[in-house]
Amino acid sequence: VRAGGNKFDEAIIRFIKNEYNILIGERTAEALKIQIGAALPNSRSLEMEVRGRDLVMGLPRSVMIKTEEVVEAVEENLFNIVQTIKQVLEKTPPELAGDIIDKGIIMTGGGSLLHGLDRLIAEETGVPVFLAEKPIESVAIGTGKALEHIDQLSHTLISTRKIVASI
Repeated sequence: VRAGGNKFDEAIIRFIKNEYNILIGERTAEALKIQIGAALPNSRSLEMEVRGRDLVMGLPRSVMIKTEEVVEAVEENLFNIVQTIKQVLEKTPPELAGDIIDKGIIMTGGGSLLHGLDRLIAEETGVPVFLAEKPIESVAIGTGKALEHIDQLSHTLISTRKIVASI
């Protein structure tokens, strides 16, 4: 599901625009997410000054943004992530489901670094959740390993004709 990382940033930009009539950039949104963001309400209480362009006056303006506002901004994306995980778990074969319950879910990617995301998913699914050792690099590392064994994985791949047709 395309709901983490950049989608969190887009949601934060949209929230600040709607709440404060201020346009901020992607880097500012990402800084908010990393420095004061959270997946769970009341899990941290921080604030950060944000500068952007006032959409009414057209002039630079700054406001203080609180963790609770970042949580509210990404709430819909978090809901989508949790719902997708639940749907996947419901369709998982029993043997694999047992392994997941025993070993847990491992989160990867930059979006997995959102404070408290592991706790949110664990609370909502009842499955232990862990952060990969190198969450940002792990996606590239895994892709590299898959390419090393492409001949063994080729039967699981989607036909390139289907990919071209869907673009």
